[in-house]
Amino acid sequence: MRLVRVGEPTSGVGRDLRAALTSWGRGDAVAGGVALLGVRPPEFGSPVEAVVITPRGVLVVLGVDLPRPAVWLSAPLGEPWRADGAVPQVGDRAPGDGALAATAAVAAVVRRAQPRPLPVSTVVAVGPYVGRVDQPATDLERGVRILHPAPTPLLTVTRELTTHSRPCPVDELRRILHALHADLDLDDADLVAEGFPDGMSAAASAERTTILPPVPGAPPRPAPTPPPRRRLPIAIGVLVALLLVAGVALAVAAADGGPPIPHAPPAPAPQQGLVFTPRGEATQTDCATHTSGQLRTWLERNGCAELLRGRFEATENGRRAAVLVGVVRISGSASAVELRALADRPDTGAVVDQSAEGVAWPTTPPPTFDAAARASDQEGNSVKLVQAVWLDQPSRPDDPALLAIADRALRLSLAG
Repeated sequence: MRLVRVGEPTSGVGRDLRAALTSWGRGDAVAGGVALLGVRPPEFGSPVEAVVITPRGVLVVLGVDLPRPAVWLSAPLGEPWRADGAVPQVGDRAPGDGALAATAAVAAVVRRAQPRPLPVSTVVAVGPYVGRVDQPATDLERGVRILHPAPTPLLTVTRELTTHSRPCPVDELRRILHALHADLDLDDADLVAEGFPDGMSAAASAERTTILPPVPGAPPRPAPTPPPRRRLPIAIGVLVALLLVAGVALAVAAADGGPPIPHAPPAPAPQQGLVFTPRGEATQTDCATHTSGQLRTWLERNGCAELLRGRFEATENGRRAAVLVGVVRISGSASAVELRALADRPDTGAVVDQSAEGVAWPTTPPPTFDAAARASDQEGNSVKLVQAVWLDQPSRPDDPALLAIADRALRLSLAG
């Protein structure tokens, strides 16, 4: 872990945090990354203890000093805490107040710097000492961890929260670092040693691709000599003419209302021996309208940038399955963690198939997803939710074959 001291600790426990990060050593043997200490995130009013950027996630760390050490701490974010049964006096506001705002500010920086943003989570370091911390499930689900920053617990939390499937390449990391603190002197070798892939991401490569102008003063290249023309045999010429006439006839027939020329169906998408045949996609921005239950309530309250829905069919050992893939794109990585945790609970709602909106399933019999097997995944600010049911027999949510299909469908990509 490479430490960059931008400012002084903002709390007494900040010194413990710095000692823990230092104990991991440089490089990625324990935990690679870059920790900006005492940095002030853009659009946030004060410095934080640290912004820790690892190849697979970002932690925003704030510090809270308790009046005295505690064996047990109940710590709901944004509400009064209780330390060993008593309410500790920690300033004028609730302990940890502003942690989510700081995280949102850093998440905005990451979104602008990356095409597939790293997840950004919140850590509240508490001192001078806490033995055990109890947090509400809702705080844990949205990526908030509160702990005393000893080296081992801090390392455990770091590994738990930084799990993006795509490591951040060096060029994207530099954009994040520049936005958080422009005056950094780290070369590529330093960053590669911390586990960040060398080279340029595909998105950055596309942005920087240019056509080079001619070199001034260079002699013009001679035009290539065309190959000698050869006369086509008369038979080939006649055949080409016949094909042209046939093409014109078909075009005229189509224009006159004749039968249209059929288009090839979308190519199936193979996934480890299982073939998924696309059956149509839809994209909406009014995400809540196309979901149900608590999932809909959550989206109405928190908003959503875009909802993609894709229909697929698959065959497993002669049995046909219908698969509905939904991708919810939202504005913050912490919210994505919360949304996925909600969707993984039983009976909390689902993404609704288009058949409920009057768009019939293109084959028969049409599926119903009431007893679907489910799978989910999260990458940055996107949550992918998959439902799978049988088309020709009853379905169960715990059907191993359907669960395997749903799991493999997580690898499908939607056009949006």
